[in-house]
Amino acid sequence: MSTQAELLLARHNPDVLTCIANLSNDEVFTPPEFANRMLDTLADAWADANNGANIWADPKVTFLDPFTKSGVFLREIVSRLTEGLEKWMPDLQSRVDHILTKQVFGIGITRLTALLARRSVYCSKDATGPHSVATSFGRDWGNIWFERTEHTWVGGHFTDKLGPDGDPVLVGRRCRFCGATEAEYGRKSGLETHAYAFIHTDDINARISELFGADMQFDVIIGNPPYQLSDEVSSNTTTRIVSAVPIYDEFVQQAKELQPRFLSLIIPSRWMAGGRGLDTFRKTMLSDRHLRVLFDYPDATDVFGQGVRVSGGVCYFLRQEGYLGSTQVTTVRGDHVSGPLTRKLDEYDVFVRDVDSVSILRRVRERKERAVSTMFVSGFGLDTNFADFRDSRDPDDLVLHLNVGGMGHRRAIRYVRSALVNKGRNLIDAWKVLVPSAAGYGAEQLYDRVLGKPIVAGPGEVATATYRMIGPFDSEVQARNFESYYSTRFFRFLVSLRKVTQHAAPAVYSWVPVQSWDRSWRDEDLYRKYGITEDEQAYIGSRIRAVDWTARGADAAAD
Repeated sequence: MSTQAELLLARHNPDVLTCIANLSNDEVFTPPEFANRMLDTLADAWADANNGANIWADPKVTFLDPFTKSGVFLREIVSRLTEGLEKWMPDLQSRVDHILTKQVFGIGITRLTALLARRSVYCSKDATGPHSVATSFGRDWGNIWFERTEHTWVGGHFTDKLGPDGDPVLVGRRCRFCGATEAEYGRKSGLETHAYAFIHTDDINARISELFGADMQFDVIIGNPPYQLSDEVSSNTTTRIVSAVPIYDEFVQQAKELQPRFLSLIIPSRWMAGGRGLDTFRKTMLSDRHLRVLFDYPDATDVFGQGVRVSGGVCYFLRQEGYLGSTQVTTVRGDHVSGPLTRKLDEYDVFVRDVDSVSILRRVRERKERAVSTMFVSGFGLDTNFADFRDSRDPDDLVLHLNVGGMGHRRAIRYVRSALVNKGRNLIDAWKVLVPSAAGYGAEQLYDRVLGKPIVAGPGEVATATYRMIGPFDSEVQARNFESYYSTRFFRFLVSLRKVTQHAAPAVYSWVPVQSWDRSWRDEDLYRKYGITEDEQAYIGSRIRAVDWTARGADAAAD
């Protein structure tokens, strides 16, 4: 047995992979403990599907991490196989060579992470080097491949500017595979393009054959894909707005194309009820009868530790080809574990994450009442970054509600000429309630406000797109009564079932029933109306905190 092979089996304390800082929230390293939790789930499902067989004692099972970063999944798989195959192949060095050359494969997402993964798995960045635990490779990358991949730019438009060669400048192009903008990711040689090879191909099966052999078929695909790419959504001479476009759905779909027997990935949970451009992906996931197991972590720090914020939390799933049925769902919040519970994921158009919420929701929805989402009306056509306002009021000006102050933005009142309001003019003289388009309280928090402070706006008052508008109401009394309803735990609890990020589009109000506005509302009134039991009331209270909109800081834009 070689010294290198002995090192492979050693359990060092501390584990270096627990000490690596994440590159970004887009490319998050998986802690070894969590990787092993996923491998345990895989092993249990494999045994159940194969008459109790031990996956780690099978010398023919093949594994792929197609977006390896630290190499933790591959390393832990190698460790388990090394132990499990001992009786099959007693010689340690021969056993390790078999595992590394025949069973375990990876695709790096960047040059740096590919080298890191090789170091984790082979104990050397060069699989053929003197320090490698493998002795049978004929290529330095072993079975962990990486090559720089370029984006494929399409579309765009010409500007009035001329380039150095005197030709018009072409801007606005995007990658046809991942949607990345050339402005953000058109990078020179030597810089990472973040054009991930696994999703930058029209035929992933042919690509895998090129890399690992024509007959390669993976039994297990497992890993933690990149989550998003930054995306410049608008830009002018004074303001550049950058958002994020999810790409993890592309990795999931591509992995399915390889038809593994088992697929297990960590992805953000926001697909369950929202996410930019994820409607089709959500429908596909919820209707997928091959999803055998789903573990949901509303607070991502329960997976990645402090310092990693993934709005809406994260989840991992286990998909088994050939399995047809309901999904075993487990929700984990700190030390509290709910489940596993057998769930039908597509009972609704979004996934209700807590089974304890389902009975409440069913009771509310069985009345078939009109939803608050239908009460939203169009705004006034003033962008979030609208700046053509006045600090002092002229006689004919309208009162303008907006946020000011850049990154430290806060609510403010300014004034705007009536002629600049080009939409919603019929609502200028009406009573309405302004609600924030986004609330800065993360859905991963256990005890949350969910929504931000509303504003009862009267005649002569308008707002920028920082706010969405509900109304019109016949009087201030009606608007105030709606405000009382909006402030209840009941109202915000029903919103929370559809709201997994800070954004609060009208759709998140789709399960909140409209009430009569001739009276104010309290939770006690609503609990009585909808038959909410004492235990259910306590549950809602444990999830949603009471609000005092007059408290210090309640007027912050994040609210």
